Amino acid sequence: MIERTAPSGAARRAPIDRIGATVLRELVDSIVVGDHLPGATMPTEAVLSEQFGVSRTVVRESMKRLQEKNMVTVAQGRGTTVNPRTSWNMLDPLVIEALIRHDETLSVLDDLTAARAALEAEMASAAAGGDSSDEELRAALEAMQDSIEDSTAFREADVRFHHAVMAMSGNALAENIARVLVAHAIGSSRFTGHDPAHSFELTLGEHERIVAAITEGDADKARIAMSEHILGSWSRRRAPEPPTA
Repeated sequence: MIERTAPSGAARRAPIDRIGATVLRELVDSIVVGDHLPGATMPTEAVLSEQFGVSRTVVRESMKRLQEKNMVTVAQGRGTTVNPRTSWNMLDPLVIEALIRHDETLSVLDDLTAARAALEAEMASAAAGGDSSDEELRAALEAMQDSIEDSTAFREADVRFHHAVMAMSGNALAENIARVLVAHAIGSSRFTGHDPAHSFELTLGEHERIVAAITEGDADKARIAMSEHILGSWSRRRAPEPPTA
């Protein structure tokens, strides 16, 4: 990788930013796949500079970004140490994308689904116990019903439905976290690419039960319906484990 010198001015920062983003992405990937294990010391700036073909400034900035994601700890005079996975910012876009991309056993998507189910179940319960209008929720459900033969439109309406439940809950923090989880789940072909027969019909029925529970004001029923939907939907789509030798 070659870092080109651009004329002075703001425009010269664009290619440098792109180079830095590429280096950062590759460093995140290398930590996620285990090229640099927790507790290990990262290569020096000089080594990484030569490896990537960039200046030490680019490497230094990339290390700062890694530290902001809690993937490494930079200690003056002791180098840069890789932190355990439990310390990483799992909601950081680069981190969660790398985790999903290299998730050979689907365990990351399993955990993501479980976390999402727990959050959205509580938000559905809160929506049932609140006094927010369900107009957007019903509109999203109708859009799903009308687009069951169009996979792209159906999935868009599905996401709209879940966002509506989140908004009705009134829990802004939970909504923020859940939106990140939803976005990265549907952004992975490994999460959305395996649809068994009649899966949209099953999904639609589950959404109808969620709406019924929320409309009835039955918080417990809404919680259970949402949890069963998210966990069940992933169970249907989850690719089977490869046979063991």
